[in-house]
Amino acid sequence: MSLLSASNLTVRRGGRAILDDVAFEIAGGALVAVVGANGAGKSTLLNLLAGLATPDAGEVRLDGAPMASLDRRDLARRRGYLPQSPRAEWPIATERLVALGLTPHLPAFGGLPGGLEPRLTEALAAWDLAAQRAQPATTLSGGELARAMLARVLIGDPQLVIADEPISGLDPSHALDTMTRLRGLAADGKLVIAALHDLTLAARFSTHLLALRQGRLFAFGPTPETLTPALLRQVFDIEARITGQGPTALVDYIGLSKA
Repeated sequence: MSLLSASNLTVRRGGRAILDDVAFEIAGGALVAVVGANGAGKSTLLNLLAGLATPDAGEVRLDGAPMASLDRRDLARRRGYLPQSPRAEWPIATERLVALGLTPHLPAFGGLPGGLEPRLTEALAAWDLAAQRAQPATTLSGGELARAMLARVLIGDPQLVIADEPISGLDPSHALDTMTRLRGLAADGKLVIAALHDLTLAARFSTHLLALRQGRLFAFGPTPETLTPALLRQVFDIEARITGQGPTALVDYIGLSKA
């Protein structure tokens, strides 16, 4: 079970603080929804947590070790990362795109070992991509590509999963399926951190909520206690009602805040 801690994370660009003194700690078994208005610093934070960028100040630790000190191959085995708006640049087959997620587990030379073929076939079927197995990834629809990228992230069975808007471009059925899978990973003891714009799905599936406002950590804690009308008013400048909890939760937007 992974433990991820961030201490005093600060990133400045052009004299402006993109992130300002962000600190929190979370262990495996949680699905953390990262929310905030456009430009709040969500993607920057996820890049730091994934070990893909270095802060101007502060530090990220994974299981007590500074992220910057970890061997890159070892980190790639332990952490899966889905960027915002992923793209396929080369017309490789969809199965090969998904199999790229196994790269950190493969020998330096040679193709995909036979023992991993069943895992690839299972991943394609699980993400509703069996029919697109041989199809060039550049010809997939936006939703199909999104599912292929998620399959690529998860096929290596990472203990830490970081996803930047993982349901963007997905139809309602596949969005619900994706959130169910991410919550299932957390239930299995993995740590999942995902930036989300759909607040109802955040309310229904996340165990914890991390809210950013203008680069600063505005709130962090268990979702039922943290996601409140007052938070939405202060973070998003909207009035909203929140009814139910867990699978029945609903965030109903009323209008813009007049405050």
